[in-house]
Amino acid sequence: MAAASNQWDVLTVMLEQDQSLRQALLEYARAVPAHGDVAQEFLALLEAAGPDPFTRERLEGHFTGSAWLVSADGQRALLTHHRKLGRWLQPGGHADGDHDLPAVALREADEESGLPGLALASRAIFDLDRHWIPERREVPGHWHYDVRYVVVAGPDERFAVSEESLDLAWCLVTDIAGQEDESMQRMAMRWLARGQG
Repeated sequence: MAAASNQWDVLTVMLEQDQSLRQALLEYARAVPAHGDVAQEFLALLEAAGPDPFTRERLEGHFTGSAWLVSADGQRALLTHHRKLGRWLQPGGHADGDHDLPAVALREADEESGLPGLALASRAIFDLDRHWIPERREVPGHWHYDVRYVVVAGPDERFAVSEESLDLAWCLVTDIAGQEDESMQRMAMRWLARGQG
């Protein structure tokens, strides 16, 4: 009986987290009308039947969580030179069944940076990006529905490069805004537009 009660509690928490994500996506669509169609794609994935969209087993596409990891003064962002993709990106990764995407983003930022004292600035969505991940060995190509949150570093900016990265670097947000990568540029411009940079 206790096991059934525990399963019910887990299911209840997951449903609450899904409702929280649904609300955050709707709020994001209202706040960023130019990205409304993208938010609708994310909502469609959340509502889709079939395998859990928070797991890698949903091969057509699944949710990931990322961090726009900024310095305490808001002037710089920490980027990772992604080992598998060979590109400079924000920290982030798979939800692996966790329906709490803000927590996923914070966890990934912590694991990939080694920075002490990281804090989630808000549970509000900062950015959305749906991007294709090419086939790699036994994993077929698939879509990542990346939900991004602002994570703020503490005063200690000494990072540790994890095995997922080739390198890490603090970069001026103004420099990121000049990159060719549309996704990175969009996040930097959005950050600067908020008067944070």
